[in-house]
Amino acid sequence: MKYTSLSIQTQREFPNNARTQGFGWLVRAGYITRDNQLLPLGEQMIARLKKCDINSLGLSLQKNESDVYFPLSTGNVELAHCPSCQYTERLELAQFKKTALPREEERPLEKISTPDCNTIEALAALLNIPKEKTAKALMFVRKADNKFIFIAVRGDMQLSEAKLRKFVGEVALADVESISKSGAAAGYASPIGLRDALILVDDLIPESQNLVAGANEAGYHLLNTNYPRDYAAEMVADLVQAKAGDGCPKCGNPLEVSSAIQIASGSEVDFENLMLSLAETNHDDKGLTLPNSAAPFDVYLMHVPGKTMDTKAKAEEIYNALQNAGTSVLFDDRDERAGVKFNDADLIGCPTRLTVGEKGLQNGMVELKRRTSSENGTLSVDSLLNSEDIDLLKR
Repeated sequence: MKYTSLSIQTQREFPNNARTQGFGWLVRAGYITRDNQLLPLGEQMIARLKKCDINSLGLSLQKNESDVYFPLSTGNVELAHCPSCQYTERLELAQFKKTALPREEERPLEKISTPDCNTIEALAALLNIPKEKTAKALMFVRKADNKFIFIAVRGDMQLSEAKLRKFVGEVALADVESISKSGAAAGYASPIGLRDALILVDDLIPESQNLVAGANEAGYHLLNTNYPRDYAAEMVADLVQAKAGDGCPKCGNPLEVSSAIQIASGSEVDFENLMLSLAETNHDDKGLTLPNSAAPFDVYLMHVPGKTMDTKAKAEEIYNALQNAGTSVLFDDRDERAGVKFNDADLIGCPTRLTVGEKGLQNGMVELKRRTSSENGTLSVDSLLNSEDIDLLKR
């Protein structure tokens, strides 16, 4: 394709909304707009990427059975990842190796006054106990049928609403009326004695004896609640969210938590995120340095206007020969200064640049420059026109 037909507009400066280096280079090179809209050059790159195997692109990826992610500090997905065995999952769904407290003999229930203790932190401080010796109450209603749902997790854990939704569907926080009808008391709730409630407990609760839980009466808690002695549940399951440092469910080593963008889910690929990942990985201080399989074109062909020779006409001849030989070429057909073209070639980042200039043509040669090399070489014009050295351009 010709540069002018793609209406490429490169930028001299990084956009002020460049949240990452890769995004900034894509904008500067004319692949996307500042508003992250695809431009023709970006569409050309994605057309090439659709023919690629993601695993062949040299990206540092994190994967699970169905999804592929690219670690990125500004990404919109939080991942739990094990560097040891490569276990990877969205943080909200990640499993982890849970540690139960030392087993105790179950003690009798005891109701105690706990004024102004409607949070786990306040309760633990008043009783001088660790948060893991408490049971945290969370209350929702299921959107599908308005069913009241009560969840109990250990006080040092955080509920994962994503895990909850897997079991019960979409939920909303319970309102005052729903809580009251169930027999619970906000800030002092427990599953003991509830009416018409779907009760779920995290699988650490049965492993934890003598937990402090609400008495379903404002200002009071119960010491020594035990499952299943004091209440039943419709479901015991993993309901809590992992955090950095928790044990990997596969190998037990500490999990790391980081941000990422999703590249693929099943057979569906997010090609715009894939393009961003490649830009993050493949750039230097001049622009993009894309690998052959990912670049929008194999070759950036340009001419430097001569004084005694029509370099553009010879470049056009080479362009047609390369295209006929199946080589993907971006022909910079602008009548611009050489410096502008060299800068734009570096920005756009095609693997190989061919420069047709008067001095080289006088010797029957064109200049060859690999994007990631500091050395320049030459190729015979005749070999290009006769398709003899075409394969050299794709290395």
